[in-house]
This record gives sequence, C-alpha cells and structure tokens, in this order.
Amino acid sequence: MTPSAEQIVRAAARWIGRGARLDTRTFAGDLGISRSTLFRRVGNREDLMGEALWYMADRTMAGALRQWRAANGERVRDEAGELRCLVVMRRYRVDIAGNQGFRKLLNDEPTVGIRVLTDPAGRVQPRVMAAHVELLGLDVAAGGFTPAVSLESLCYAIVRLGEAFLYSDVLVGRAPDLDAASTLIAALVEAKEPTVL
Repeated sequence: MTPSAEQIVRAAARWIGRGARLDTRTFAGDLGISRSTLFRRVGNREDLMGEALWYMADRTMAGALRQWRAANGERVRDEAGELRCLVVMRRYRVDIAGNQGFRKLLNDEPTVGIRVLTDPAGRVQPRVMAAHVELLGLDVAAGGFTPAVSLESLCYAIVRLGEAFLYSDVLVGRAPDLDAASTLIAALVEAKEPTVL
C-alpha cells in the first residue's frame, strides 16, 4: 500500500531525527515508492524537509505544553511567577537545540536548512509563528498579561529573535545562547507600553 502524505512526512521526520540525510532517491526506495510518487505526494526535497521539520517543531511545542500542564495544570504563571508561554517557549527552544539529528542537518546542509526553516513563505516559519500566536493567546485570554503590541507583531519578534539565537552558529558563527534568547524574549513579552509624553 502506498503511504499517505502524512506517513511520508512522519517517516522523513524520523530520518532527520536520527541524522540521516534526506536523499529523495534513497528515502523513496525505503518507503517502497518511486521518486515521482514521492514528489506527487509531498513536493520536492525542500518541501518534504519543510513538512518534516514543521512536524518535529509542532510535536516539540506540544510536548513542552504537556510538560507545563503536568506540572502546573492550566495556571498562567508558575510558582515563581513566570508566564506559561515563556516556560513553554524556553523548553521548545532547548528541545529543538538538543535534537542531534536537527543539529546534524544544520551542520551538513546549513544553507538549505536555514532557507527551509526561515522562509517567510515556506512551510515552517509561518506555522511556527501561528503556533506562537496561539500559545501566547492562551495567556492573554486567561489574563496573564496584556501585550504592548498585537500578538502577531509580538510573535514575529519572538520567532525571529529565537531563530537568531537558535541558529547563530550557522548564521554568524557564534554558539547559540538560549539563556540570552529567553531573557530577551521575556523582556518583550512582559514589556509595558511606553508612556507618551
């Protein structure tokens, strides 16, 4: 039986997760389908890579939110007073950065990896932004905080800032500093609107 597009994407995510290069000929053969069937189902290699990376990101974000709920239920702030969205986003970045297959992809194919991950019209970044809007929206709706700008603008800044720190080794040759990213993102989220003089 020919695998569905969803099954193909999940298989590609497993390949990336274990550090295997996503060669479409080998990958299609492993699935028992032709490259043309693979293309018809999920698009070209970068399309498939984007879908697989989004699948990984979505599962990582969902896992981080599950961890919060297991420890804190539906509270908006933990016992230390930190917002749910900040804790979940930090866990998400740490888990992404710690995924060895993901890091191998960026080390082996930095140009393709960054293009697929950060293309504003691609398959990853718009969905990551939407997931952040949804996450922060939970805290806004629960009265956890009032953003100084629209959620869309805030999440655009958060995602782009997170990318700059998460991929800094590839982008500018400097080690990722996830603590700095968390501090700056918290400042953005908890910012108060400036007083107009």
